[in-house]
Amino acid sequence: VEVVESGGGLAQAGGSLRLSCAASGRTLSTLVMGWIRQAPGKERELVAAISWNGGNTYYADSVKGRFTISRDNAENAVTLQMNSLKPEDTAVYYCATRSPGHELASNPSEYQYWGQGSQVTVSS
Repeated sequence: VEVVESGGGLAQAGGSLRLSCAASGRTLSTLVMGWIRQAPGKERELVAAISWNGGNTYYADSVKGRFTISRDNAENAVTLQMNSLKPEDTAVYYCATRSPGHELASNPSEYQYWGQGSQVTVSS
């Protein structure tokens, strides 16, 4: 599974950014999708994930109430809307997916396929 992120960039604290993820080679409609971030010197963190039909979602405590993950299976795309951004949200954000047949998971290491990453920088 090959996934490609787009969006991200630079925002001021309190602002918003949107990340999108598209797939090539196969449909995403049966796959659990997640957004994982990694900041310099910090561990990888799964910030949000969504089940194949959108019925279940997961959010890290650090982003609850600020980030929203959604998917459009008809468009084969997943989106992460990031609002009320904080400087500590600065990181490289990766779109990731689990192998087919797996359920939603909160551990980043359980996501086997990652995109190339998109930088998000939030200034204070």
